[in-house]
Amino acid sequence: MGRLTVNLCGVELDNPIIPASGTFGYGYEFAELYDINLLGSFSFKGTTKEPRFGNPTPRIAECPMGMINAVGLQNPGVDKVISDELPKMRQHFHKKVMANVSGFSVEDYAYTCERLNGEEDIGWFEVNVSCPNVHGGGMSFGTLPEAAAEVTAAVRKVTDKPLLIKLSPNVTDIVSIAKACEAAGADGISLINTLLGMRIDLKTKKPVIANKMGGFSGSAIFPVAVRMVYQVAGAVNIPVVGMGGVSSAEDVIEMMLAGATAVEVGAANLIDPFACKTIIEELPRVMDRYGIQNLNDIIGGAHHG
Repeated sequence: MGRLTVNLCGVELDNPIIPASGTFGYGYEFAELYDINLLGSFSFKGTTKEPRFGNPTPRIAECPMGMINAVGLQNPGVDKVISDELPKMRQHFHKKVMANVSGFSVEDYAYTCERLNGEEDIGWFEVNVSCPNVHGGGMSFGTLPEAAAEVTAAVRKVTDKPLLIKLSPNVTDIVSIAKACEAAGADGISLINTLLGMRIDLKTKKPVIANKMGGFSGSAIFPVAVRMVYQVAGAVNIPVVGMGGVSSAEDVIEMMLAGATAVEVGAANLIDPFACKTIIEELPRVMDRYGIQNLNDIIGGAHHG
């Protein structure tokens, strides 16, 4: 094991760096720029049962130190992901990959995960419970412990692969939701998903994006993400994958001190396609600066200070 190696739910990673879902596609576009096998893993584009065209345009609004997006889970649907996208991905990436799954009913989540379960290169499921529950009045599954637990339990029944639940920060008490997912069978928690944000065009006096509101991401949300990772890591007995505004090796160290076993990088990939490569290359130097011999030694270190 190298000094960057970590173990996420029983799967060993060469390093803790994972491009976040929705910012890395299926990897093959980035493979034209560098060898993506230097990554710990990556979380591929959020997959749903049926194909989705996504939200109307414009979908993106720039912000100081971040961006707002309302892409709307655009993807070809699970059948096309299996038949078309994963074979192309395998040509470039030869490690275990994280399957990000979304749904609009408990049955959707279970169906999509069951369809993907037979794919050998999927090492983990990362289940996004920030989606609206079409049978529950439109509220996100991730806003109530009971709803998040119901999704977790349904997916747990259809797969033996490690199951991570990706939580929304747009809640009052994220700890109770994380603990409910752990009790329902989750092997890990991913957080945070995007905050809810909005921009208004001063000239038109209307919202910038067609959906009015969207997911706010980028370096501006990093302190919120660190706080929530710290809270959840201190309350559960399963690994945490931290994300939200991560853009440097220093950010990775801070996330791991807060309790993250692995760290996802999202919006930074859209600003600089080499962001993850640079972070991985800089990690040993930053570790040396702070007297860190092995990353496993610092996971959750801020809880013991």
